[in-house]
Amino acid sequence: MNQYSMVIQWSEEDQLFLVTIPEFVERVVMPCTHGKTREEAIRRGEEVIEMYLEAWQAEEEPIPAANVFQIPEVRLAKTG
Repeated sequence: MNQYSMVIQWSEEDQLFLVTIPEFVERVVMPCTHGKTREEAIRRGEEVIEMYLEAWQAEEEPIPAANVFQIPEVRLAKTG
């Protein structure tokens, strides 16, 4: 699977976990799926990512680039 981001947020109003895919926000209505549990929301989010990628590829549309997040290296100094 491609490395796309997913934001999982609890909706008190809907009583569901809502899924947003930041890289797709300009092309897909968000939230794009949901789940009763966090695990279900993640699974459905992964399915949505694959579905859109396959559809865009089949229609020869541009594929959004996955965001790459880098965590900076932190060095701790020894004390004492």
